[in-house]
Amino acid sequence: MAGYFSVLLVLITLGSGLIWLLDHFMYAPKRKERIALAQGSSETPLAEDVISEIAPEPAIVEGAKSIFPMIAAITIFRSFIFEPFQIPSGSMMPTLLDGDFILVQKFTYGIKDPVWRSQLVEVGEPERGDVTVFKFPLDERIDFIKRIVGLPGDRIVYRNRQLYIQPNCTEGQTQQGNLVCGEYNKIKLDIVNRDEYKQGSMQLVRLTENLPGVGHDILINPQALEQTERYYQQQGTRRDEWVVPEDSYFAMGDNRNNSQDSRMWGFVPKANLVGKAVFIWMSFEFDNGPDSLLPGWVPTGVRFERLGNIQ
Repeated sequence: MAGYFSVLLVLITLGSGLIWLLDHFMYAPKRKERIALAQGSSETPLAEDVISEIAPEPAIVEGAKSIFPMIAAITIFRSFIFEPFQIPSGSMMPTLLDGDFILVQKFTYGIKDPVWRSQLVEVGEPERGDVTVFKFPLDERIDFIKRIVGLPGDRIVYRNRQLYIQPNCTEGQTQQGNLVCGEYNKIKLDIVNRDEYKQGSMQLVRLTENLPGVGHDILINPQALEQTERYYQQQGTRRDEWVVPEDSYFAMGDNRNNSQDSRMWGFVPKANLVGKAVFIWMSFEFDNGPDSLLPGWVPTGVRFERLGNIQ
């Protein structure tokens, strides 16, 4: 089921629309009859204040008529077209930063009803490299955002901070993009810099990871130990290897040593997909220190250079 806010929007839309319809077909004609009778017995046209006294429109009807068009437009836009999200953590750095406000394209992976989230229309499937918002499989009240690196049937290995992919190929297929079928393809990494980001006192290495058709930057902490003991153990595979089930996806954060993702809890079911993150429409800095008079949630600056499409 969708979140409380989505359900509330739908209920307000349905409630205000129903009140408007009932009034339009049942009560408004009766008010018009009373006004017509009063007008017929008067020699001069009735003033507006007199009409409102003869056949007053109930406040609930007036309110429903005023909010229905606006709330219906918001519900349609948010449920089927775009939904805004705020990035609350650094698990997708450097692609997305804490304080980024993004738009998620809802119809990319199909049109779903806004309450029960059942599929209404099939539109498309996630592609490798998509930055995707989904309902956290272990608690669907929580929205997660990660990058899709494994498609159904793929074999994924993450070992020594290096990603390997054996793609799920059809019979007779020898290559999928730049991935060779039947082989564990080592995903190429190119160093960008070593001094742009820190985790505590440790420098993070920024690299470009070249997924098929998608080049994107990731962060690696070369001093951090791989926490393989926390990895999700899939039956029949090694600790750091996973086979993506049908109608599921393997998702990882770009901040590889600071991300709770499919390595720790498993796969993202297709039914949990919310949409594709496509645009940063605002980005705030929150640098209020412990000695600041302002609370931590008050922005200290705007990062205009970050606004634009998400890669």
